[in-house]
Amino acid sequence: MNDAAPAPTPAPAPRRRARVRAPELIGKGGWLNTGGKELTLADLRGKCVVVDFWTFCCVNCLHVLDELRELEEKHRDTVVMVGVHSPKFVHEAEHQAVVDAVERYEVHHPVLDDPELATWKQYAVRAWPTLVVIDPEGYVVAQHAGEGHAKAIETLVEELEAEHEAKGTLRRGDGPYVPPEPVATHLRFPGKALLLDSGNLLVTDTTRHQVVELAADGESVVRRYGTGERGFTDGKGDEARFNEPQGLCTLPDGRVVVADTVNHALRVLDLGTGEVGTLAGTGAQWWRGSATAGPAREVALSSPWDVAWWRGEVWIAMAGVHQLWAYDPEQGTVRVSAGTANEGLLDGPVDEAWFAQPSGLAATDERLWVADSETSALRWVDPEGAVHTAVGTGLFDFGHRDGEAGQALLQHPLGVTALPDGSVAVSDTYNHALRRYDPVTSEVTTLATDLREPSDAVLVGDDIVVVESARHRLTRLRLPEEAVQVDAVAHRTQREATEIAPGTLKLDVVFRAPAGQKLDERYGPSTRLLVSSTPPELLASGEGAGTDLSRELALNPAVTEGVLHVSAMAASCDDDPANEYPACHVHQQDWGVPVKVTDAGVTRLPLILAGLDEPA
Repeated sequence: MNDAAPAPTPAPAPRRRARVRAPELIGKGGWLNTGGKELTLADLRGKCVVVDFWTFCCVNCLHVLDELRELEEKHRDTVVMVGVHSPKFVHEAEHQAVVDAVERYEVHHPVLDDPELATWKQYAVRAWPTLVVIDPEGYVVAQHAGEGHAKAIETLVEELEAEHEAKGTLRRGDGPYVPPEPVATHLRFPGKALLLDSGNLLVTDTTRHQVVELAADGESVVRRYGTGERGFTDGKGDEARFNEPQGLCTLPDGRVVVADTVNHALRVLDLGTGEVGTLAGTGAQWWRGSATAGPAREVALSSPWDVAWWRGEVWIAMAGVHQLWAYDPEQGTVRVSAGTANEGLLDGPVDEAWFAQPSGLAATDERLWVADSETSALRWVDPEGAVHTAVGTGLFDFGHRDGEAGQALLQHPLGVTALPDGSVAVSDTYNHALRRYDPVTSEVTTLATDLREPSDAVLVGDDIVVVESARHRLTRLRLPEEAVQVDAVAHRTQREATEIAPGTLKLDVVFRAPAGQKLDERYGPSTRLLVSSTPPELLASGEGAGTDLSRELALNPAVTEGVLHVSAMAASCDDDPANEYPACHVHQQDWGVPVKVTDAGVTRLPLILAGLDEPA
C-alpha cells in the first residue's frame, strides 16, 4: 500500500505565444515623468510593460490614453505604461511642446520623447496609436494598432501576471512614474472662448475640466463651472463635472452649449441659474455600426471639439470620427451632417466628403467654416450641401507659407473666426500664428506671430482676443491693417516612405482575435477593409471596400510614389457559449502609408491591427 499523498494536479501550461526580444527604448528628447531618470528596458524587467506610440495631435491617441486609464490604475503594481511620443508635425518634435502635452492630457506614466522616430523605427510601427506589450522577461508578446484594445490588453496582462508569478519573474511594487510639480495659473491649457452679451468672456479651462467666466479684461475670474475633477455630472455649477471641455456656442434662448470632448457629449450651461445639463451623447464613444441619427441622449458621439449655431442647428466638429454632426434643439435629435468617417481631404457632396479631425467652426450666413486640423486645411460647407477646400492639400503637407491659397500652407489649425469684412482668421496652432484668408482675393496672409499654440479667437470690438493655449491665457490684439512678413517654410510628415516593388503588392491587415474572444459573425462579416491612394492613379486596381483583410493591389507603372490609405475594422466577442449576451469589442484603425516604388522594394505590406505578424 502506498501511503504517499496524491500528486498535485499540474497547473495548465501557459498559452503558447510568439515572443520577440524588445528593442531598447531610445529617444533624443529624453524622458519625462521619471524625476530626471533615464529609463532602460532593464529597469523595467519584472513588469508587464505596455508601450504606447502616440503623438499629441492625434485624437485616436487621446482616445487610447483615456481607454487605458482604468487598466493603468487597476494593475499599477505589475504594469508600467510607457508613452513613446513619435511626432507627425514639426511642432510636435519640440521638446517643450511634448512637456506641455503630457500635462495637458494628464499623462500619468513615463514618456519618452522620440523626435527622430528612432524607437518607432526599431519597433516597425506604421500608425498612431500603436500599443506594444512586453512581458516581464523583456519579450514583445503582442501589438495592437488603433482603438478598442483595452479589454484584450487587460486579459493578456492578467495571463502574464499569473504566468510570471508562477515562474518567479514578476516584480510587484511601484513603477518609475514621478509626477511633475504643479504650476499655479488662472487657466490651464484653455481651449475655446465665447464673447457674452455682458462683455465678459467664457472660456473652457480644458485641463482643469471647467468652464470659466472672465471679466472683460480677459484675466479676472468671475465664476467657475465644474468641480475641477473629471466626470460626467449634471447639476449646479459647483457640483457639475466636465471632462476636457472644448467648444462653446450660444443657443437662441441664451443658454451656452459646451462640447464636452472626453465625455463624448454636448452639455448645456444656463448662465442665469448656473445649472449644467446634457443635450446629446450617452457618455460612451461612438463606434462604427453605432447609430448615426436619433434622439440626442440615445446616440453616442465621439470627441466633439467645437460647436457653432448655423441655419437653425448646432453644428458639431466631431473630431473623433472625422465628420460634422448637427443637433436640432427643437426635435431633440442629432445626425451626421457631413463626412463619411474616412480620414482625409475630399471635397464634394456632404455625404461623400472626407475630413480629418475637424476642430474649429465659424458660421456666417452663407458658409460654415471648418478648421480641419490633421489635413492642415481650411474648409467650408455651403447651404446647398457641398464641402469645399480653401487652403490645404492633405494629410502629409503642411508649413507656414502665405500667398495664393492654392499654394499656401498651414500647420494643424484648431480654430477659425469669421471677420466683419467676410474674411476669416485662422488659429494656426502649430505655427504659433494667427492667419487670414480672404475669399474675395483667395489670398492667405499672417496677422500675428509669437503666439503659443493658439486654439481659438473671438472678436471684441476692433480687437481680436486669442486663446493662447500653451501660455494659459487670453491675448488681446488689435487687428492689423498690414500683414506680418514671414519667411515661407514647407514640410512633409517625417515618416520614411516604405519601398515597395513594382507590379502587385499583397496587403495583409493582421488581426488575431484576443484570448477568450472570437470574430463576431452573427450578423454577417465582422471585418471591413477600405483602400484608396493619393494620387488615385497610384493603384491600377485593388481600391475600394470589402470584407477580406487581405487584398492584392496592382500598382500603376506610371506612378512611382504616393500614399496608401487603409482603413480596417474587426469586431470580436467574448467566446463563451453559456453567455447569451457576450460582450463585443470593435477594433479599428486608419493608416496612411507613404510608399515609393523601387525594384528592391517589398511585395508584401503587413499592417498590424491586433496580434503579431506571423506570415505562413
